[in-house]
Amino acid sequence: MRKFEKISEKEFEKVLKDKCSYSDIELPRRSTKHSAGYDFFSPFAFELEPGEIIKVPSGIKADMNGDEYLAILVRSSMGFKYNVRLCNQTGIIDSDYYNNPDNEGHIFIALQNEGDKVYKVEKGDKYAQGIFQKYLLTDDDEADGERNGGLGSTNK
Repeated sequence: MRKFEKISEKEFEKVLKDKCSYSDIELPRRSTKHSAGYDFFSPFAFELEPGEIIKVPSGIKADMNGDEYLAILVRSSMGFKYNVRLCNQTGIIDSDYYNNPDNEGHIFIALQNEGDKVYKVEKGDKYAQGIFQKYLLTDDDEADGERNGGLGSTNK
């Protein structure tokens, strides 16, 4: 099973309450039946100045099968038209990030404006996309660790 969910109202209160209302969070969805990516919609308006970085709390978490991950990417038009990119190039959301004890698996998307003009996003605009993918393991894989937190928690 794979699906998107809103974060809980408790997590919303910690991160987003000053930026939007809970009802402003839209679940990602595909625009066409052959689209690979699920578009993420901004729950609030923001502007990104040239050279600026912003970490956008999406209000979304993703549940997926254990042998899958969610790749977060910019939308093509953002790179071509505005030279806006993800700070980490591609975000990888592991299946065990969902409902972690630190932030429930809340997906944050860090954008950087490498262009020469302001990049404006209105509430409800598409600003990133997510693509579910399966992954393979090596025959001698011995990973047995358990996630015990949110972003960066597996960096030991």
